[in-house]
Amino acid sequence: MFRTRFRMTKHLFLRIVNALSEWSPYFTLRADCANRQGLSPLQKCTSAIRMLAYGTPADALDEYLKIGKSTALECLDKFAQGVIEVFSGEYMRAPRVEDVQRLLQVNESRGFPGMLGSIDCMHWRWENCPVAWKGQFTRGDYGVPTIILEAVADKDLRIWHAFFGVPGSNNDINVLNQSPLFIEALKGQAPQVQFSVNGRQYNTGYYLADGIYPEWAAFVKSIKAPQMEKHLN
Repeated sequence: MFRTRFRMTKHLFLRIVNALSEWSPYFTLRADCANRQGLSPLQKCTSAIRMLAYGTPADALDEYLKIGKSTALECLDKFAQGVIEVFSGEYMRAPRVEDVQRLLQVNESRGFPGMLGSIDCMHWRWENCPVAWKGQFTRGDYGVPTIILEAVADKDLRIWHAFFGVPGSNNDINVLNQSPLFIEALKGQAPQVQFSVNGRQYNTGYYLADGIYPEWAAFVKSIKAPQMEKHLN
């Protein structure tokens, strides 16, 4: 039930609450000048997460959490700042050598030796897009301004690469051509990946992708209806 309501486990939720409490006095229980207890860190984090997870309006939390609209928006702003400052160094980064080894081990156990993650792009509706910019962020198949996000995620949905906000009516290929995903590989600074398939040795990892991506060695695309033994393997 907790995961259904908050889109995360209770352990993860409490970890975030405790980390933010150490980060800023804003997320601690304090008393005002009349010695009345203020909002608890649990209330403030719950407010922010409910808005992020379900798009709950700020003025819809007053009965459930006893938080007014302006305070709920302030909680959301402080929550976002805190999460970025506290967790970005560990989680908002490219994989290190040890992370790559873990990814390879997990993916090999699932039948994908050498896979670094799944790559795809998705469009996020930009409801408050400035009128002057609307034309360059509107696609015909969506009909509304959108911001496109290119992401690479592992099986646990940890997004370790995110390229966000490219202007123009883009698709996955257009965004890939501007993305910094392969800059380290081109500089020779990317972690080394070695794996073997059918007795053949490979020295470059790959990403699972859909059919729109180019025929690069870095992408492996599925075959929807395999007919040959070669395609099945």
